[in-house]
Amino acid sequence: MNLFLLPYDVFILLKYALQLSLSASNLLDRDITSKSDPMVVLFAKKRDGKLEEVGRTEVILNNLNPTWIQKITISYQFEVVQPLVFQIYDVDTSYHNKPVKSLKLEDQDFLGEASCVLSEIVTRHNHTLTIQLQNRNGHGILRKLGALTVHAEETIASRTAVEITLRCYQLANKDLFSLSDPFLRISRMVEGGGYVPICKTEVVNNNLNPVWRPLCLSMQQFGSKENPLVIECFDFNSSGNHVLIGKLQKSVADLETLHREKNGANFVIQTSHGHEKVLKGQLFVDLFLEKEQYSFLDYVSSGFELNFMVAVDFTASNGNPRNPDSLHYIDPSGQLNSYQQAIMEVGQVIQFYDSDRRFPAWGFGGKTPAGTISHCFNLNGSASFEVEGVEGIMAAYASALHNISLSGPTLFGPVINTAAQIAGQSLSNNNSKYFVLLIITDGVITDMQETKDALVRASDLPLSILIVGVGGADFTQMEILDADNGQRLQSSTGRMATRDIVQFVPMREVNSGQISVVQALLEELPGQFLTYFRSRDIKPHARHVC
Repeated sequence: MNLFLLPYDVFILLKYALQLSLSASNLLDRDITSKSDPMVVLFAKKRDGKLEEVGRTEVILNNLNPTWIQKITISYQFEVVQPLVFQIYDVDTSYHNKPVKSLKLEDQDFLGEASCVLSEIVTRHNHTLTIQLQNRNGHGILRKLGALTVHAEETIASRTAVEITLRCYQLANKDLFSLSDPFLRISRMVEGGGYVPICKTEVVNNNLNPVWRPLCLSMQQFGSKENPLVIECFDFNSSGNHVLIGKLQKSVADLETLHREKNGANFVIQTSHGHEKVLKGQLFVDLFLEKEQYSFLDYVSSGFELNFMVAVDFTASNGNPRNPDSLHYIDPSGQLNSYQQAIMEVGQVIQFYDSDRRFPAWGFGGKTPAGTISHCFNLNGSASFEVEGVEGIMAAYASALHNISLSGPTLFGPVINTAAQIAGQSLSNNNSKYFVLLIITDGVITDMQETKDALVRASDLPLSILIVGVGGADFTQMEILDADNGQRLQSSTGRMATRDIVQFVPMREVNSGQISVVQALLEELPGQFLTYFRSRDIKPHARHVC
């Protein structure tokens, strides 16, 4: 993703550094004259099944119920499944004075191992998970090997954030036949003198005195209130060649002073001779508010959930499912088609954030056994649209291919409206649910304006929509729905979307690169989740310590 075209709501850091605290109970005693001297080694299990060491604890002497002091730091990524393997060893006495990193594991006695997915830890109450230890092969337990308890803490120096509303006055016009379409990009100085973008505003069209929607900057983003920030104002161009209107350097403390004193700061621009020219255009801070900002992990560990929904394209352009060249062909060898791959990869990530794992599943663009063409039918063919788990979606999809005739046209509006209705109904019962609709399609939609209208209405709801394009169609129009260019969707009545809720990715682009479908689709989801709940001042549930 281009940093310059990040979603306009806020630049979200999707990797969280977690510190894992470990303790164990009732470990196996391998020593004859004393008790075991245990150490934990944490491995990340890669996609090819290989184990990659992440870190080690210290060795605790003569203890079958140890609580290790040394924490292990690991990077949490929402958009990938992160399998972990914890192995516990009894360290031989002859190695006690050696650094733990230098110890060869084959020289130590194996006490047991525990496996889990990192998402299982962070979604548990108080970020704590207890796992029974098993033999190395994981098959059965010949005798009780004890249990390992893992507690995760997010390494946040401060939850302080500032909410600011910025506006400009008398900007220079860079357009020939209309006014500039300005947006701001804010960057933070890093060691070595360079700058990294931390957020940007939306684009305000045709306006030399723009007022942008509030931005929320965390201390993780700006570092400290005295850290220099560069604020650049650009004239947006759809080609990507944005024109610099002017820039200035201010810290967060400077912005607070501008707000308090109701003063403006002049933009400058470098001339062809290398000098800085002070411009007439000014930046003003209309709102400056310090507040506590909660992270994605704060919400999910306190009981907030992501509810997964899926909609599958059954239009005729997919090809006859019985033919091997069809996008819906189910290979007897077990190789997944693009539809199955998208369902599995996205579902396997999100399922950990959904407590009941009952997922609504629909099809669209198909002819039902009754002979009617439906643009939102239950994938399992029953009166209930919910299925059990990701496996239930896969089974319902395979069954539907035998019962539904491919037809058309390709309409998104009905499934988006159905998903939005479910998300809207949840608000009256529970404000801690957020819904994620995965749409998998092979073609360009024919109800673009109806889809835009549905998306604009849905932007007020706890809902995000992930779209995977499969096959070789031209998906250029689909990019319009994904507001990564900073321009919000507009309905037929002129209403603007309150936030970006769509992420689109063509499967062929993903397959040709290193990034997985899941990573490409889900990278913006935590940001969309946070934007929704923060904008409504909905806080995580209070944690109760048992």
